[in-house]
Amino acid sequence: MIVDARGHRCPAPSLRLQKAMRECGPGVRLTLLATDPMARIDVPHLIAGVGGRVISIEEADGVLTIEVETPAAPKD
Repeated sequence: MIVDARGHRCPAPSLRLQKAMRECGPGVRLTLLATDPMARIDVPHLIAGVGGRVISIEEADGVLTIEVETPAAPKD
C-alpha cells in the first residue's frame, strides 16, 4: 500500500501513515511518500512506538520513500 503525503508538513505524513497502518493487518508493508524532511525522523519514532519496523528510507528528487512493516500479530 502506498501512502502519498507529498506536499504535507509534519505531522501529517506520520498521521497518514498511522491511519493506514490501523486499516491494515499485521505484518503488512506500506510505503510512505513524503517531501517534508522531518518525516525521516518522525516516522522511525512512530514505528518504534507501535512495534513495527522501518525497512528502508531512500530519497530521490526531494521525495522520501519510507518503507515500513506493521507489527506482527500477537502469538497465542
